[in-house]
Amino acid sequence: MWEITEDYETLFQKTYLNDDDIIRLNTFKSLNRKIESLSVRALLQQMTRPDARIVYHQQTRKPYLDDNSYNISVTHSNKYTAILLSKEKQVGIDIEYMSHKIERVAHKFINEKEVITKDPLLRHTHLYIHWCAKEALYKICDKEDINFHKNLIIKPFELEKIQGNITGIVKNDSRHEEYLMYYIIYNNYVLVYCIK
Repeated sequence: MWEITEDYETLFQKTYLNDDDIIRLNTFKSLNRKIESLSVRALLQQMTRPDARIVYHQQTRKPYLDDNSYNISVTHSNKYTAILLSKEKQVGIDIEYMSHKIERVAHKFINEKEVITKDPLLRHTHLYIHWCAKEALYKICDKEDINFHKNLIIKPFELEKIQGNITGIVKNDSRHEEYLMYYIIYNNYVLVYCIK
């Protein structure tokens, strides 16, 4: 996990970028989006090697390393970037800053098999854990033929204060898999990750 405290120039100077990376960076109109992109590369290069590069699958937009040395999952939200790497296993990670009224869009990703706490003090966090878990599952499944509402299920769980684990299910025409997933609640952020 990387807390983004640097400005654009600082991150640009400390990150290795080739010509293609610079072209891609310049396609982002928002300065915040550019900073997020640079923070991902800076974190990756710190975790692996100074010239490590992320490239994206043309159709799925799934990230992978140019030398295929690791399976990778990337996430960022507000002031944090996180990367999960594994040499042998598929990985999925998501982080979200708990800012907006997630209750307004919950009907789009919570289905009738899922249970959300009635406790008004915990409901917001509970929904964010569901959302992050489904994002992580979506990433680990290569984003293929997945509908958040229909194909991803988070089994009922009791919310722990700082960290805990949950079970996620992916069920569509090509798979029916169950995943042990882990969550962390930190500074009004929720981070969820899973490994296959």
